Amino acid sequence: MQIALKLAAEAKPAPAQRTLKEQPPFVVDALSSALANHAPAAIGPSRRLLIVDDNPVVLKAFALRLRASGFTVTTILDAAAVASAAEESATELIILDVNFPGHENSDWNGYTSVKWLQRFPKLAGIPVILISGEDVKQNQAKALAAGAVAFFQKPVPYPELLATIALALGIKK
Repeated sequence: MQIALKLAAEAKPAPAQRTLKEQPPFVVDALSSALANHAPAAIGPSRRLLIVDDNPVVLKAFALRLRASGFTVTTILDAAAVASAAEESATELIILDVNFPGHENSDWNGYTSVKWLQRFPKLAGIPVILISGEDVKQNQAKALAAGAVAFFQKPVPYPELLATIALALGIKK
């Protein structure tokens, strides 16, 4: 599975022979925002998610889509604050980026954040989905070994993300 976010400015026009299934599934633009407000039936009424990424555009895109699916979403920019934010918002699932450029001089990243959460009894059971623009092959095993329930490469395919969230939270469609 791959998960990815593309900025509309970065999205390249699709060749004519490309099928709908091959289109980037999670493009942030005016059309996606409009569609997010008219999403199909909510799968996560009042389920609380925490999204952690250093990119405000990524946070906004996830928040729009997930709120449209019925989730209560909290977003933060700093992985170092994940534990306090998760506890404060009574988070049930965390979507966490792997890389945080503001922490270049430390080992703080998505993997260390997952391990840090496991030190707190109240937070250790929260499922974490790691996301990154880096290759799935080199990161998926590392994500699962750190304690994440899934890893997605950016851009993130929204239907697969929703299915993973539903599975992790035990939501029946």
